[in-house]
Amino acid sequence: MDAPAERTFDRLGPVLTKKRLALQEASAAHLLHQGEGLLRLERWIPLDRTILTLLALVGLAGPARREFLGIRLVEQTWTLAHLPAAFDGFRLLQLSDLHLDIDPELSPAIVRAVQNVPHDAAVVTGDFRNRTDGDPAPCIALLSDVLPFLAKDRWGILGNHDSLEMTQPIEAAGLPILLNESAALTRCDAKLWICGTDDPHFFRTHDLEAASRGIPSGDCKILLTHSPEIFDEAEQAGFDLQLSGHTHGGQLCLPGGFPLVVPCRAPRRFARGRWSHGRLQGYTSPGTGSCGVAARLFCPPEITLHTLRSPSAGV
Repeated sequence: MDAPAERTFDRLGPVLTKKRLALQEASAAHLLHQGEGLLRLERWIPLDRTILTLLALVGLAGPARREFLGIRLVEQTWTLAHLPAAFDGFRLLQLSDLHLDIDPELSPAIVRAVQNVPHDAAVVTGDFRNRTDGDPAPCIALLSDVLPFLAKDRWGILGNHDSLEMTQPIEAAGLPILLNESAALTRCDAKLWICGTDDPHFFRTHDLEAASRGIPSGDCKILLTHSPEIFDEAEQAGFDLQLSGHTHGGQLCLPGGFPLVVPCRAPRRFARGRWSHGRLQGYTSPGTGSCGVAARLFCPPEITLHTLRSPSAGV
């Protein structure tokens, strides 16, 4: 094991590292993204190929591909009780579920979507690649095409498609990864904390206590966690805002955006868009890329610009 890999494993800790590596080795990598319920059919049939064939047969292959590449900008505004006045109006750009290796036209589409969007910081909430095995270097190269268009203050987290060994090359490309860790933004001596967990869905190696360790009580904390399903833990841990992805909003939906499948252990209200739970506010991105097939129906991909407001601004 090389020194960078050892340092990465030290950051996650021996117990969670052992758990994650064991699952990576023993779980048949091509099954990692199959989730629950109907998605388990992929164990028996070539589901991705079947979906593409069905879309072609019903004349939806073209529209589904155009929607896949039509990444839109969605804007959200949040009033956060603990946000310092110095951060009022702060713009945080979220990308999620890039799955960059799914199609060669995807990374240029992402660049077109983000290049003219002013923002103060950026986050990527997991799943950099579509494949769950093999060499991640081609995916990292595609990520390197996107990163120059993101703010210098930027962070990412790993998803269930991402191996722990991807951390070091992603960071070398210019995107720090939060492995149950936090980073602080500072303005006029005020701080805003960006906390990130490891994947809570498949690997279940998240640790909210570690992710918020050392943060003073009462400071504003934004949680990045790949799947929204730990909303209750996050609310109890006192986070102000949770940003997630993973579900793709269903990706291939019925008219009106009704998802046929939501691969997440959470009620459907957490599967896409804005939600709240007790004192916690949250947003689940429908994803910037697509999983399995380069196609979307009634569920457009997005980048999300979150504007933060402080109740104490102007007081």
